Amino acid sequence: MTNTKETYPDFKEFYTRAVEPLKAANPAFIRLDGKPKGDTRIVFAYFLYQEKKWKVNADTHIDRLKLAFDEIAKGNDPFVIKALRDDRGAYLAIKGQPVRNSKLYIYAA
Repeated sequence: MTNTKETYPDFKEFYTRAVEPLKAANPAFIRLDGKPKGDTRIVFAYFLYQEKKWKVNADTHIDRLKLAFDEIAKGNDPFVIKALRDDRGAYLAIKGQPVRNSKLYIYAA
């Protein structure tokens, strides 16, 4: 049995095909996994950004993804690639958003 998550060609496609239907079906969801708190290493889905594959963890908050989506809709690139503390990988952050308590968990796959 495989647990393969879908890979979307870009963030916009990921948001419109995976996040919007989830939120429409579950309006009370704050996070992709529907839980109110706690961390998880469960991958919700993948998307491509700047020729790299990125994994979105299920504990990512939907409102943060909406911020990024709204910036893309305005024609802006919402993301900045940052190095993890141990320099063993990278993650995406939203430009202009505080790093602490970002509630956005998107890592290089």
